[in-house]
Amino acid sequence: MTITLPPDVEATIRTVFEERGERWLAELPATVARLCRDWELEVTGASFTGGTHSFAAPVRRGDGGVAVLKVPVTDEENAGEAAGMHCYRGDGAVHLYEFDPDSGALLLEWARPGTPLVEQPPIPLEGLPENTGAVRTACELYRRLRRPLTALPPGYPAPPLVADIVAGWSNRLTDPAFTAYLTDSLSAPARDRCAALAVPDGPEVIVNRDTHLGNIVAAEREPWLLIDPKPYLGEAAFDSGFLVLKMVESYPDPDPRIARRMIAAAADALEVDRERTRDWAFLRAIEEIAWSLEDDRTTDADRFRRVAAALS
Repeated sequence: MTITLPPDVEATIRTVFEERGERWLAELPATVARLCRDWELEVTGASFTGGTHSFAAPVRRGDGGVAVLKVPVTDEENAGEAAGMHCYRGDGAVHLYEFDPDSGALLLEWARPGTPLVEQPPIPLEGLPENTGAVRTACELYRRLRRPLTALPPGYPAPPLVADIVAGWSNRLTDPAFTAYLTDSLSAPARDRCAALAVPDGPEVIVNRDTHLGNIVAAEREPWLLIDPKPYLGEAAFDSGFLVLKMVESYPDPDPRIARRMIAAAADALEVDRERTRDWAFLRAIEEIAWSLEDDRTTDADRFRRVAAALS
């Protein structure tokens, strides 16, 4: 069948990855054909929607079983996906059946029906009262997934380091234009928290950079399974940062009282320190401000600045 991508995914690949993205798009049909030959697969449907920079489609395996073939444009965030999936071994996440180091492609268990734990509209829903139970469910799953990195098969890239993320944040905070937008009320605590979080609190384990509840989906083998993780190595509390960011962002005008409630709910459910949770969430908000300004999304930058102020 013809290999196509959802229009928004193709547009993102062209815009974000430029020349490399154009090459990836041109080579995709041949890449999929090779993987189908090597792994005895048949593509049985159109590419799934909802992603940003990968081809993911249902396939039939040589033994008649079904799976998902995922071919990503590799970047720092998804570089450790195969390593994380290998270490999870299907315990709370979809199984990894095959990995191709040359293309970064993964052959994965198909979680069906695939309904997300919480839908992901432009403004998150994680923090709303009706989703309190869903947040607890997610935190139970993230606790299960937390584990040390084990030996990896040849060709599997190790997950990147949370410490490198923190170093990148520290570097951003030397940009006068960025710090002028933040003002001293946010830039000073951001620098302080980068310094505090540069040293892990406890052993480094596999954590997830993308802990929103749309990546936990209904499945047949278990009620809920994780898909599409962004595995890193860092302290356990790192998992809480993005989740709390989404929870606080659910409110158009968040204040410190709302932020404290969200921090306590996530930190306690994840069994991590509340203060570290606040620090991680605050810096994830600072990161979102930087990305929004780079993309000229000033409305988003202003929204994340309000979130950061509530978390500060």
